Amino acid sequence: MSAMEIAALEKQILELRGQLNTLRRESEPVEVPDYEFRTCDGATSLSELFGDREQLLVIHNMGQGCRYCTLWADGFNGFVAHLESVLAVVLVSKDPPALQRQFANSRGWRFRLASHGGGAYLQEQSVIPGEGNMPGAVVYKKENGRICRANATTFGPGDLYCSMWGLLALAGMDESSWTPQYNYWQRPAALDDGGANVLG
Repeated sequence: MSAMEIAALEKQILELRGQLNTLRRESEPVEVPDYEFRTCDGATSLSELFGDREQLLVIHNMGQGCRYCTLWADGFNGFVAHLESVLAVVLVSKDPPALQRQFANSRGWRFRLASHGGGAYLQEQSVIPGEGNMPGAVVYKKENGRICRANATTFGPGDLYCSMWGLLALAGMDESSWTPQYNYWQRPAALDDGGANVLG
């Protein structure tokens, strides 16, 4: 495929994304219950997660046991301040609050965190209906005192939400040739401290 053909296809994809975004703006929000969550500060509700905002972005993370979810959150972390300038943002998972905070701290994440514990919220608000603990995001809106689900999307290898895939594609790689890891430390051939009790 020539550079011109690639550029033409990129333009077509951009136009299709524009059409998709138009459909999302025009989609009819659906009212949802005021679900309960747990945080390190105690119980909270979906309505409270809005703070003083009219829209709430809820990032669905499968938990600290998923390397892919960790990759997405690592990437979104750089956008937190930008996102919070226009809407509330929270990352939710099934993990208990203390584990969420411990893992978030180890990654340097700046997200607000809440645990659904795998309960009603996850069962009824999954990004893929009926699929349970799937990675993705949901946007909720406040409308006339109601909480409404506006739009949702799934995350997965090769998607548009993790810039890693697009950059790998420029190098001719994809999800079949690369898997994210929690860290990329490689043991040197020789350790100056003798190498006792090294993990990894």
